[in-house]
Amino acid sequence: MTLAKAHPGKIPATVITGFLGAGKTTMIRNLLQNADGKRIALIINEFGDLGVDGDVLKGCGAEACSEEDIIELTNGCICCTVADDFIPTMTKLLERENRPDHIVIETSGLALPQPLVAAFNWPDIRSEVTVDGVVTVVDSAAVAAGRFADDHDKVDALRVNDDNLDHESPLEELFEDQLTAADLIVLNKTDLIDAAGLKSVREEVASRISRKPAMIEAKNGEVAAAILLGLGVGTEDEIGDRKSHHEMEHEAGEEHDHDEFDSFVVELGPIAEPAVFVDRLKAVIAEHDVLRLKGFADVPGKPMRLLIQAVGSRVDQYYDRAWAPGETRGTRLVVIGLHDMDEAAVRAAISALA
Repeated sequence: MTLAKAHPGKIPATVITGFLGAGKTTMIRNLLQNADGKRIALIINEFGDLGVDGDVLKGCGAEACSEEDIIELTNGCICCTVADDFIPTMTKLLERENRPDHIVIETSGLALPQPLVAAFNWPDIRSEVTVDGVVTVVDSAAVAAGRFADDHDKVDALRVNDDNLDHESPLEELFEDQLTAADLIVLNKTDLIDAAGLKSVREEVASRISRKPAMIEAKNGEVAAAILLGLGVGTEDEIGDRKSHHEMEHEAGEEHDHDEFDSFVVELGPIAEPAVFVDRLKAVIAEHDVLRLKGFADVPGKPMRLLIQAVGSRVDQYYDRAWAPGETRGTRLVVIGLHDMDEAAVRAAISALA
């Protein structure tokens, strides 16, 4: 199916989803810098009122996407605020005199793609925009390390002894929901694993879903715009057949707790020894089971800010751009964890590192 045949004249929109730290923002940054002349409007759904991903993308200097084309939704998980946030945002975007050639939507790592895609069937949106495709980004290194792999034999043995046990964690459900919604799965960070590990990841991802979407490999989020844009699926027509655990539980009349995660911001002063800071930060992340940490650090004597991205104990750091004239330098880290995370303890532990 091609977009021209399925939805002529509509603006194509690509939804990019994926679990925490999979590399969505890096992939979008690469996309904007290699957009082949397309003017792209970008909608970003941060988790909480944080604004870090938007700040990363606004600093990429891509001509395809000016700062006015980057819209941040920070009022919560986009799958829960479709009517309040997403629909009005799309309406304003469509009312612009200079419409974009393509819309890219980056969901929070905690969002369910299904309700968002279904929102494209709203009359005012459906007549103007089509979902070109849903791209799900997977952290191959995390999957290879068993972050989402079950011990199937152990689960089966426990279920024999207790039929009432529920062995599916919210994280596993979320991972599966994002895969289920996909038209294209990007196995990112393949440079961090060997061939055997990659084979295992492919098998694990495929085992999580009944559908068979296309699956490609990538490192550092490097995927050509021609691959990400122009899938021409019209996913809004098919999303009813890609139900999430959340939707299936509601259909069955079950209660579902959707507040599994919390986030907060830690603001610090200058970081004089970034290598030492990052090394100690790994210990704090491990001790307190922090799922995701991301942000910027002010390193004295350096004209550029230090970007810090952590997924579990793996922490990446690099200088991403110069501090802008008049911009207040500082260190700002977003911490994301399960709802029972001890915020005070984590905040104190990170503050003690500066």
